[in-house]
Amino acid sequence: MNYNSTRNNNTVVSASQAIAQGISAEGGLFVPQSLPQYTAEDIKALTKTDYRGRAKKIFSDFLGDFTAEEISESVDAAYTAEKFGSDNPAPISYIESGDTKMSVLELWHGPTCAFKDMALQILPHLLTKSVKKTFAGKEAVILVATSGDTGKAALEGFKDVEGTKIMVFYPVNGVSPMQKRQMATQQGNNVSVVAIEGNFDDAQTGVKKIFTDAEIKDKLAENNMMFSSANSINWGRLLPQVVYYFSAYCDMVNEGKIAMGDPINVVVPTGNFGNILASYYAMRMGLPIKKFICASNANNVLTDFIQTGTYDKQRTFYTTISPSMDILVSSNLERLLYHLTDGNAEKVAGWMKELSENGKYTVDDDVKAKLDELFYGGFCDDENTQKTISEMYREENYLCDTHTAVAVNVYQQYVAETKDTTPAVIASTASPYKFARSVLEAVSDEALPEDEFAMVDALSAVTKTTVPAPLAMLKDAKVRFTLECKKEEMPQTVLSSLSIG
Repeated sequence: MNYNSTRNNNTVVSASQAIAQGISAEGGLFVPQSLPQYTAEDIKALTKTDYRGRAKKIFSDFLGDFTAEEISESVDAAYTAEKFGSDNPAPISYIESGDTKMSVLELWHGPTCAFKDMALQILPHLLTKSVKKTFAGKEAVILVATSGDTGKAALEGFKDVEGTKIMVFYPVNGVSPMQKRQMATQQGNNVSVVAIEGNFDDAQTGVKKIFTDAEIKDKLAENNMMFSSANSINWGRLLPQVVYYFSAYCDMVNEGKIAMGDPINVVVPTGNFGNILASYYAMRMGLPIKKFICASNANNVLTDFIQTGTYDKQRTFYTTISPSMDILVSSNLERLLYHLTDGNAEKVAGWMKELSENGKYTVDDDVKAKLDELFYGGFCDDENTQKTISEMYREENYLCDTHTAVAVNVYQQYVAETKDTTPAVIASTASPYKFARSVLEAVSDEALPEDEFAMVDALSAVTKTTVPAPLAMLKDAKVRFTLECKKEEMPQTVLSSLSIG
């Protein structure tokens, strides 16, 4: 299988080149030229194996220039019980409230307690193999923009990986205290962390500009280096996310929650659109998904887009209690547009140009009709996010974080509006302990402690739940990174970090 760019169909690369490069030269994202088709019998076969077996099958159908041994080695190294707490890295908690059935897919049992681990524990294996295949002898410089969880997960995945350096940029006031501490205390000799004076969109735009800056790329080439990405613009980040939707369906069948062939709905709290796009790919491959429910916080640019067909980033940016969704430019939406236009790269490039130059674009009637058929968009503000956390805990005895609560709330809106009681898979994206202040405020009437770790301990005491070990260990971890820069200083910061500026 080969890959095209969303902005130029004449760009054709192998799987390993797509993963190694991360982004196409003209700024487009790599997409598969075709998708493997899974029948009910194929999905039934997946129910008879475990998560690793399902991952190996799906990877083998997309990574055409990887050997079976390379795929097996990568999967077995990534999804271990030691890293994820059990042989199933993505377990499901089932909640039945009246006629509403929610299957909460817990994607946060990995080493950084966020769903990004599901992809970023395997990406270093895929990327280093890809670089050897296509850019032999080059050192990969991984640039990451993060709204909180991706940064730590990428740092943890790539720390001390031979042949790589990784630099993470995050908005200085746009992540939770726990997320900031996770990044600032990161171990590894090949890692760097920088806070920028701006929001996530500033960080993401800055990273994309650096990627396509010919002068900077030439400087790297002179030093036998090349850029790559660990953000979900990289196909090697997105593909692993397809696996857990298939796996969830298989687990639901095995546990008698649905019958083989039954449709499900998928609910995802989303900012950059990668997680929900992965479920769209699963549907296109044959997984029986009826509706994609896209849940946003107060930064509801995706809600408005799904409802109106106009994407307009020119709006107030809100810093919310669900910071990983504080995004106004959803990069992976570009991939969806490419598929909904049947691969019209010229049209997609035009819309992306409009977004860059004018801050907005409007899709045509055909694309809008497809959006209406497949997607539902809703949003939830901070007040209702905390109310949902409280209700889920008090009524269902289930403790969820500020992002999962957004998804639950929007799903409840969807059911009230449509009366659709199709079993729903809700992507739970982070441990509640990563957002201890907001979760504790929602479940306790007591005065909050001053210290972040005292809040963590209080949340554990109030809810009688266990603090995840990776977060408990942070209390005594040494802070290594305190550097801040302006967004326009990002290119020079990268070059200085690499000692080639």
